[in-house]
Amino acid sequence: MIFHLRARVPNVRQIARDIGRVLVLILRNSAHGSFRFDFCGAIVARAVGARVWHHRANRQIGLAMQTQHTVQPLRVDPVTGLLLGARQVLSPHFDLRPGGTKPELIVVHGISLPPGEYGGPWIDKLFTGNLPPDQHPYFRQIEGLRVSSHIVIRRDGEVVQYVSFNDRAWHAGASQYRGRSTCNDFSIGLELEGADDQAYEDAQYTKLAALIDALLKAYSTLSREHIAGHSDIAPGRKTDPGPAFEWPRLQSELDSLAT
Repeated sequence: MIFHLRARVPNVRQIARDIGRVLVLILRNSAHGSFRFDFCGAIVARAVGARVWHHRANRQIGLAMQTQHTVQPLRVDPVTGLLLGARQVLSPHFDLRPGGTKPELIVVHGISLPPGEYGGPWIDKLFTGNLPPDQHPYFRQIEGLRVSSHIVIRRDGEVVQYVSFNDRAWHAGASQYRGRSTCNDFSIGLELEGADDQAYEDAQYTKLAALIDALLKAYSTLSREHIAGHSDIAPGRKTDPGPAFEWPRLQSELDSLAT
C-alpha cells in the first residue's frame, strides 16, 4: 500500500488510485510469469485498513483480468483516474487539484529526450526525478527539473501514465487559457514523443484520439472544444507540439470514433 510523502493524513482517493495501479501492474505482468513494477523512485510503505479500498481494488482486479489476454479500447476509470491498457510509471511530481476543480482542458505536448532523439528510458527518468545529469550534456541543463505529465505516447504508440487524471500533473508551467491562468489546475497533459519539426507517427495519432475519446467519456467536464497545444497556452515560451502536428488529422480521427 502506498502513501505519498507529502500527505500527513491518508487520502482515500490517492490510496484507491495507487492500490489500483499496483494491482493492474501485478495482473498485467503475472501472465508472463514475472512481476514488473515501474515505480522509478516511488516510495512503497505504510498500510491502511482493507475496508477503505477493498471495493475499488476489486474493481481494478476485475477490469485488469478482462484486458489481460485481449486487446481492449482504452478506458479511464474516473474513480481512480487510471487508464486501463497503459503502462503505469508512478511519478512523485504531482499534487492535488485545488478543491472542487475538475479537468476541463486537454493539453497536447511534444517531448523528446535528448532533444530530437527517441526511445530509451529518459522520459521515465525525468518524470520520476531520476534523470542522470552525466548521461548527456542536455541533462545537465535541466538537472533538478521537477515536471511530469499525465500521459506520454511513445513513437510506437505505447501509452504510459505517470499521474492520475484526478490529480494535478506539472506539465504546463506558466500558462493561460481563455483568460484563466495556471492551467495545471484544470487540465490534463498528454505528451507525444516527438519534435516540433518532425512528423508524428500514425500510431501516435490513433492512440491520442482513442485516449481523448476515453477521457471525454469518463469526464463530463471535458469536451472537444477545449483541446489546445502547449504553445497555445504558453505562447512565446513554448512551441510544442509544433507545426509538424496535424490538428485536422486529430479531429478526423476523433470524428471516426464518434460515428
